[in-house]
Amino acid sequence: MVDYSQVNLGRQMQEELEKLHIRYVFQPIFKRDGKTIFAYEALMRPENTTVDRLIEQYTKEGKLHFLEVATFIGAVQSYLERGYQEYVTINSFPSEGFTEEEKKQFDEMFPDFKDRAIIEILEYPALCMDDLEGKEKPKQHREDFLLAIDDFGNGNHTTLQSIDIYHPNIVKLARELVNGVNTDFEKLLNVENVVDEFHKHGILVVAEGIETWEEFECLKHLGVDLFQGYYLGMPT
Repeated sequence: MVDYSQVNLGRQMQEELEKLHIRYVFQPIFKRDGKTIFAYEALMRPENTTVDRLIEQYTKEGKLHFLEVATFIGAVQSYLERGYQEYVTINSFPSEGFTEEEKKQFDEMFPDFKDRAIIEILEYPALCMDDLEGKEKPKQHREDFLLAIDDFGNGNHTTLQSIDIYHPNIVKLARELVNGVNTDFEKLLNVENVVDEFHKHGILVVAEGIETWEEFECLKHLGVDLFQGYYLGMPT
């Protein structure tokens, strides 16, 4: 389980963090050879509930910010404990970020954590710019962090908004877009056009949810840069 005892962000934050009993597993993201690991995505595994239920609960209670802070600290702590050297992808809510005090605390806790983080903006909850007032994504104060947008192509308006607002380094194609791409000509053309467009803007493209060799080979042919899915590697 993640240890939040070293966090010093006031009584309320500490009380909320102590309520969380979570651990992290990591799923690899591969380069085009399907063997070389580019990054590990940190995936939260709460005790006695699911991630979706935990997020729903915190959203209803207006406490999503506590979960945002817990995610960053917990993911990096767990990543460093494993001794990984590749990038780590840390999930972030669209309308959440760090206060100045939280940014300072994060940097104090992880002073040597440089050039290894990818902040992945999730597609939920809906993006609300008012909620970001007074807060920033760590990317905005750490130039060595990369920024990714999750689940492009699933029809979620938040994803499109996030691309316009955050100008990401990486975009992850949703499972809905790549599932069966090798047998669906319309999907194939769609992915090809999407990849070409992102490449014109210097954006790397990740295909996630790959479950078969055929999907993997087809997506490589279409120019996808990075790959994630059970076919290549399970979360551990």
